Amino acid sequence: MTSGLDPAWIAAQRWFRSKQRPVAGVAEIDAAELGDARLRVLEVSYADGGERHQYLVPTVGDGEPNDGDGAWRAVARAIVSGSELQSRRGRFSGRATSALEELLPSPLEAVDALDERRLSVEQSNTSIVLGGRLILKLYRLLEAGHNPDLEVSAFLTEAGFADTPPVAGGLTYQADDGERASAAMLQAFVPSVGDAWAAMLSSLSADPPRATDLAARVGSVTAALHRTLASRPDHPGFPARPATVDETSSWRASAERQLAQAVTAVGGASHDRLVQLAPAVTARFADTFGAATGEATVTRIHGDYHLGQLLARADGGLSIIDFEGEPARPLAERREPGSPLRDVAGLLRSLDYAARTAERADPAFAAEPWLADARAAFLSAYGELDDDERALLAAFELEKACYEVRYEANNRVDWLWLPLAAVERLVA
Repeated sequence: MTSGLDPAWIAAQRWFRSKQRPVAGVAEIDAAELGDARLRVLEVSYADGGERHQYLVPTVGDGEPNDGDGAWRAVARAIVSGSELQSRRGRFSGRATSALEELLPSPLEAVDALDERRLSVEQSNTSIVLGGRLILKLYRLLEAGHNPDLEVSAFLTEAGFADTPPVAGGLTYQADDGERASAAMLQAFVPSVGDAWAAMLSSLSADPPRATDLAARVGSVTAALHRTLASRPDHPGFPARPATVDETSSWRASAERQLAQAVTAVGGASHDRLVQLAPAVTARFADTFGAATGEATVTRIHGDYHLGQLLARADGGLSIIDFEGEPARPLAERREPGSPLRDVAGLLRSLDYAARTAERADPAFAAEPWLADARAAFLSAYGELDDDERALLAAFELEKACYEVRYEANNRVDWLWLPLAAVERLVA
């Protein structure tokens, strides 16, 4: 059946992932009643005839819920009560965790009294604060398999990691064909003053030494995260072991792919510059990743780690959020174990971006000396790395810089200089 929703509306939503593909049609393929709301599964087809995608779209009447409609509370209630909501072609199943009672005593009664506030900053999902106690994250794109955000967050909660919001429960959608997809996650709401990116820029503007201290604090919490993710190596989904030949080969292939895409994305003098650098970059990838087998450790990792993925808590601490991984990668790939140094590389690149952004806003600020101090503070707090680990870290940084070249070429051409300069420095 048709969805009754305008395909142009779907294509314009922040959570719609395939904006480069013209939408041919939107059809409702399943739905479940939830009080006054409906949980609708919409299938989007494209003019190119390629793979279709399924999205979760709650509606009240003819449109999406508004704060106060009660639809978001109803989703939370389904989770905390462990309800099964039958749909035409499947079901939605809620499941609470052992952390729920601590976060919300008498949850079945309490959840109905929570007010609803949808966050205005939209990402690839939708987040709603419930009563300043819980936050409900709705996973818009329904992908078959375990969503790593819910999976990793739940693991960290069970392992007692204090610097990520505890998970209260989740909602799963299962179609009649047996495929399961994560539909929502309920977590503790963490009062914050913004993310670590905003805190870093504010500190760089007012007090650079305080920004260096923040880099060290991020290093400490990152080390604690990685220790926790490696703490239960017998858990089938959370190994901690030496990398295999296949894994290090895939790291090299991924890095070379990022370089090739970067070369293709840029033109003119930037293209010529990158073409000249390419042989040295390729050689670095071959030498480093080729020697990594048996030396590198793999665990589950964050996968899309940067300053924007840490909340600056109101109590002065830091909380790590958003474990979905890079949205452009397939879900199965985002669940694969990887080198924790990939997270470290992402954060170091984020520090570079913060320093250059601050210098561009205030030329009196010198990015290079601060960045040297901040990197040293972060890595010192993270923990000692041996020579092989430092080489591997540099290769991951180089790969990330290649990715950034492509990103800036496609989105912010006036910032292309930043990752291009990083490629030059990192390959030198």
